[in-house]
Formats: sequence, C-alpha cells, structure tokens
Amino acid sequence: MSPLLLAAATLNQTPLDWEGNLNNIIQAISLAKEKKVDLLCFPELCITGYGSEDLFLSYWYPKKALQSLQTILPHTSGITVFVGLPIRINTKVYNCMAILENEEILGFVPKQFLAIDGVHYEARWFTPWKSGEEIILECFDTKYPFGDIIFEKNGHKYGFEICEDAWRSTDRPGYRLKKRGVDIIFNPSASHFAMGKSEQREILVKESSTDLGVAYLYVNLLGNESGRMIFDGEILFSENGHCLVKNKLLSYQDYQLVTVAYPVQQPQPLKLNHSLDTKNEEFMAASTLALFDYLRKSRSRGFVLSLSGGADSSTIAILVADMVKRGVEELGTALFLKKINRASDIAPESSIPEIIGKIFTTAYQGTKNSSEATLNSAHNLAKSLGATFHHWTIDEEVDSYTKKIETALGRKLTWEQDDIVLQNIQARTRSPIIWMLANIKNHLLLSTSNRSEGDLGYATMDGDTSGSISPIAAVSKDFILQWLRWAEKEKGYHGLQSVNALQPTAELRPQEQSQTDEEDLMPYPIISAIEKLAIRDRRSPMDVYLILKEEISLEPSLLKAYIAKFFRLWSINQWKRERLAVSFHLDEFNVDPKTWYRFPVLSGGYREELALMETLEE
Repeated sequence: MSPLLLAAATLNQTPLDWEGNLNNIIQAISLAKEKKVDLLCFPELCITGYGSEDLFLSYWYPKKALQSLQTILPHTSGITVFVGLPIRINTKVYNCMAILENEEILGFVPKQFLAIDGVHYEARWFTPWKSGEEIILECFDTKYPFGDIIFEKNGHKYGFEICEDAWRSTDRPGYRLKKRGVDIIFNPSASHFAMGKSEQREILVKESSTDLGVAYLYVNLLGNESGRMIFDGEILFSENGHCLVKNKLLSYQDYQLVTVAYPVQQPQPLKLNHSLDTKNEEFMAASTLALFDYLRKSRSRGFVLSLSGGADSSTIAILVADMVKRGVEELGTALFLKKINRASDIAPESSIPEIIGKIFTTAYQGTKNSSEATLNSAHNLAKSLGATFHHWTIDEEVDSYTKKIETALGRKLTWEQDDIVLQNIQARTRSPIIWMLANIKNHLLLSTSNRSEGDLGYATMDGDTSGSISPIAAVSKDFILQWLRWAEKEKGYHGLQSVNALQPTAELRPQEQSQTDEEDLMPYPIISAIEKLAIRDRRSPMDVYLILKEEISLEPSLLKAYIAKFFRLWSINQWKRERLAVSFHLDEFNVDPKTWYRFPVLSGGYREELALMETLEE
C-alpha cells in the first residue's frame, strides 16, 4: 500500500449560481492538485447547494447538475474527487456523491438516511437508498455503478457516510463499511450550524474512528447558503479516537482546503476546548458571516437599523460592525469591498469605521415616551462603531393617526382603555420612515425581534418586526443580555457600556409608568426555561410544571401563572411567527415555523391542558 494525501474542501455555494459554484469547486481542485492531493472530498450537494429546496423536485434541475459534473470532469486528471449532487432516476431523486478520477466517473453513492427533523425536510425531495443495493446508471451514453459501493486507491479501500448516515445509532452505513474492510470513511455533509454543535461533531468523528476502526474525514458546507441556514465549513479528521485535524470555522473565504497525510506517521491529537465563551464567539462568528453572505448574495448595498439604544438593536449593531471587522481582517479591504459590491464607491484605503459608516445607517426614532438615557445609549454606540446616526421624533405622526381614529370613534383614546393600541401605533409609525430610508439607500432593513418575544408575541406586527431579515429571532433575550456584557468586556465594544446599564424596556408607555419588558411578560430566564421544555422538548403544560417545580425556586401558584401565560400567549400569536422576517438558525432550536417548529395558527390554546395543571395541589 502506498501512502495517500487526503484533502477536504469546504465551499460557500448558492442555489442557482451555477457559474459561481463551479468556479469554487474548480479552484479548490486546482489548489489540491498543486499540493499533490490524491483524494479530495467536497461537501454534500455542493454542485447545486443544499438549500435548493423544491428545485430538487424538478426534472431540469438535477439534469443541469449533471451538466456541471461534466464541466468538472476535465479538471480531475491525476486526482480523485468526490462531489455532491442530486440524481433523478425516473420519478425519484437521490442525494449522491459522484466519484471522479482521471477525467472519468467511477460511480455514484446515494445517501441512505435522510435528515427529517428540526430544520431539515429532505424526505420532501429525496428518496433514501437501500443498503446493499447496487444498480447501473446510464448517463452521458455510458453505464456507471450506482449504489452502496466502495472504492480503492493505492491499495486503500474507502467508502462514504453522507451526513445523516453517520448520526444513526443503529444500522448506520459505517458498520457495514467496516465489515467490507474499508480503511477510510469520508463524510461529506451539509450540517446546519447551531451553537455547541461543533463539539457534537468532534465526538461523532472521534468515536467513529474508534468504533469503525478507520480513518474518518468529515467536511461540511460553508456560509449562509440560501438565506436561513448557516453552515460553518467544519473539516475534521480523526484516527484511533483522536481528533488530529480541525480547521478554522465560519470563514469568509469562498472555499478552504485542508490536507492530511494517510497513514498518519506521528499523530498529534488536538486539544479542544468548549465553554460559554466558545458559544458566545460562535454566535458572533455565525451571525456576522450570515449577514455578510446575505448582503452580498442579495446584491444589497448595506444595512439600515432602527437603533433604540436597547439590548436587541444594539446586539445587531455590534454584529454588523463586527461583520466588517472580520471581513476586512480575513479578506483584506479591497476583496471585502469587492465581495459586497462596494469596490467602486468606497476607497480601498478606508478604515473599518469609515466602511461601517458607508454601509450601515442607524436612526433613533424617539417619542415623548422615550428617555434621554436610551437616546444617549444609541448615539454613543453608533458613534463608537462609526455607523451613520440619525435622530428624529415621530410624535407628530403618532398624533395624526390618533386624532383620525378619535374623530372616527367620537372619543378620546386613553391609556386606561386603549393601552395596547397606543403602544402599537408608536411601533408601527416607526416602520414606514425607516423603510423609506432603507429603500432610498438600497439597504436591507434589520428587524430586532428576539426568540423570547417570538414565544409570547411581544412584538408589533408591521412595527418592530418590520425588516428584510431578523438576525436574532432565533436566540433568547437572556442569552442576548449576557452576550452584550461579554462583547463589551471580552471583545472591546466599550460603546455597549450605556446599553448594559439599562433595564430592557419598550418605552411605549408614559415614562411615569416605568415600563419594563419583564413586568409586561415575566423574567426572561423563566421564559427560557419554559420554552426549552415546551418547544424544544415538546412537553405538555403539566410536564413543564412538574419539572420546573423541582428546578426553580418559585411559589407554585406563580409558576403556574407563568406557564399558563406562556402557553396562552404562544397559542394566540402563531400568526405573528408565520410573518417573521427571514431569520438565521443559530441555536439548537428556534420558533420560526419556516425552519423549525410548526404550530397551527388556530387552536384550542391548551385550554384543557392548562385546566388540568391548575387542578394539581401546590
């Protein structure tokens, strides 16, 4: 047996960008050939992009993917390359890896297990392949082996587990590959980002190398491919239970190539560390990359944000500024500006704050209920980042709307009788003018809703939910509050000092009422505790109460009241979650029905379940 130089290449692809996707693949192959790579593995569905959704169901889309495969073939002389694409056979579509070598196709390996939970709906598009089955596929006027097959290079046998294949505790393909004597298993994946998931993958890859007795090479897609789901571009290599290779995640590059010599002569296991700081850093890195990709792929010219001076909008402001900082540091100013389509009007010698000022515009939209503290907080933060800052009031517009309704009703609106109405009109009045600014600049409007607000509907439709994208809709408010303190202390964003000194408030009621979010709702940690059980774990109200009664020090009657409020508000506000702006999947779960948790818009609202909970003795 001769030694092999293995390689994995992560790619930042985009559905329907045939030319861009091919260019990334071909450039990575060229680099691999320069490095004398023998076997190069690309991620799952890398020719089309994983996020192609119902395009996979068409007849023309898989056919065009095969045409791209033909374009790749001439670049495979002297190297073996694995690329992912959909293959249609009659009425069924399969998620496949094509094995290419010396300008020839050696065969196709289809995925055996489909991801059908959480953010994944693969069974809508693909058919799982049965283990042990092999057929002949005819394409390009030639016949090729297709199915559960293995290959050999320089005396080393190798096979594939495609993403979900490896996560099956029983009947995973790897066990059968072990019996067939493979030496190397490649895992080409399209595994969505979630905070803490990298650690799970490390465990999977390390344990797989031990349990299966193989060298195990894993490669994931990279970037915000199609709008919602983020891929971190992780590459892992493990042998004998030790992780020997791990790349830098969430890169701004179009592709990354990592090589490893096999067999490994002097293995040096990596020291891998995971902590809350790691989770905070992951959130920041994933969100900034998602914003970068969304900006350039939507061909927009920047971002607009209604900056209230509070936690949510300040979080987004930091993320936009950090997106610029990371992009310039990794790509260089000239390439960064080229990628975001601003090379023609922003000088390459511009500083990071100067670039931020050109692509990021903020506005504080005050009312008579707003405080000097939040105005100063917003202004100081924008100034510290270099963002363009505007300040105007909307009292005139709010009064105009209010007087028209009062005339129509023949009565005055009062806080005692019309509290929600008078709050909502302020939030909604902010929307048209900030949209106007975004439209004029051809910028994306950033919505500021978080997951805790999504749980309870604590957001005004067509008000603070207005936006092109909602970057933090998938993370809880208590996570955001601790992250802001971390960003100030650990990342040096000292403009957050005023933000972190404020108590979260909508500032929609008169100041003398001292409105706070937690008084309107309940303590944010309680919301998070309930939502994890009710939404993540899908527990009933009774289960939630019995579990939290043992975990949280609260009067049973108060805990019941919080749980009842959560389920009641959750049920009546599903229509709001259906209308959320495009959000990024960032945590282990989210409440966006388009990506994770589906719930009926109309329901009985847990009436019987909550009544049963109330019967429990305290």
